[in-house]
Amino acid sequence: MPDMRQPIFYDTTLRDGSQALRRPWNHEEKALIFNRLVALGIKAIEVGFPAASEMDFKSCCSLAKKAPMDVIVSVLARAVPDDVVKAVEAVKEANHPRLNIFLMMNSLGVQHVLKKTMEEVTQMAVSSVELAKKLLPPRGEIEFSVEHFGDCQDNLPEVLDALEKIVNAGATIINLPNTVERTRPSEFVKLVCAVKERLGNRVQLSVHCHNDLGMATATTVESFFAGASQLEVTVNGLGERCGNTNLFEVAVALYNAGISIPLKMNQFYYTACFVADMAHIEIAEKAPLMGSDCFVHRSGVHQDGANKTKSLFKQQYIAYPPELIGRMDGEKFVFTNQSGKLALQLLCKQNGVTLTVEQLAMLMPKAKQLAAEQGELSALDLKPLLDEVVNF
Repeated sequence: MPDMRQPIFYDTTLRDGSQALRRPWNHEEKALIFNRLVALGIKAIEVGFPAASEMDFKSCCSLAKKAPMDVIVSVLARAVPDDVVKAVEAVKEANHPRLNIFLMMNSLGVQHVLKKTMEEVTQMAVSSVELAKKLLPPRGEIEFSVEHFGDCQDNLPEVLDALEKIVNAGATIINLPNTVERTRPSEFVKLVCAVKERLGNRVQLSVHCHNDLGMATATTVESFFAGASQLEVTVNGLGERCGNTNLFEVAVALYNAGISIPLKMNQFYYTACFVADMAHIEIAEKAPLMGSDCFVHRSGVHQDGANKTKSLFKQQYIAYPPELIGRMDGEKFVFTNQSGKLALQLLCKQNGVTLTVEQLAMLMPKAKQLAAEQGELSALDLKPLLDEVVNF
């Protein structure tokens, strides 16, 4: 039976993305991106870490007040009383406030970073959730994030016991971060399944994956099918080190899998470019979905297949229609020394010339040689050769 659930996209660009920039965004910049996320249809936005700085605290307060009625505004807090108090103060005026309390529970972190026992860590988590529940307005909710959950294979029974107590204390969303991606998506998904089996439908399950090995999208998508309903993502995958799960990649991958996406997908490309400009981080030409080369065909084999299937719903060499994500430039055929006659004919037409079969046969080796010497050719590059052949 097909999965009829809609994913909940929880965007952390304004927190995870911002903190990873060489110059984190100020309030005015955060407000612009917040508005763009709302326009995109995102219904859960983590706006900052109030304890990180006074600027971040004030920005969180402001965004909480301005958020639309149907948008969850979340802020991050460590599992310590001062953080929880400050976070509640920052978000309490939102129509739908949420605290995201995090604490590492992997053996490495508990022993060598926190230097505590698992019992002490569990009590820290439970006490923080209880304090948040006491301080938040009735409309507020609590998310608990098990930092480094992807590293909890060796102490999973202890972690599951701790999560039971955290849920009993008042957390209604349990977030499972793959804080450092070390292994296959299937290994992380097994851990997600274990939590799902233990907690059932008592809570909303969430995943938050980093991209150290380049598989954050795959891990997030597979976690959805394992039972996670909230997917924590960032625009363009902005985040610490190699980044977080890319919002756009997850959405299109789920769309291709037949899942209904509750976002304005035709605004994806504009949003990606907007945030890239704000972050001063260019989108790589080979980046999935948004790169300048996504719909460029250079080899003759690819050009032939793309041309023959261009009118079909499912095309030979593209994974989704460009217009789905708001890319109106569409497919592009260019000429290199690996290209075929089709690309050459198209470039000739751009110069206003339709060649005969004989003229095309004469031009082809000349164009290939020129392309071998200088790389990809434009219509303008071909014009001297074209004039030579046409006037022969």
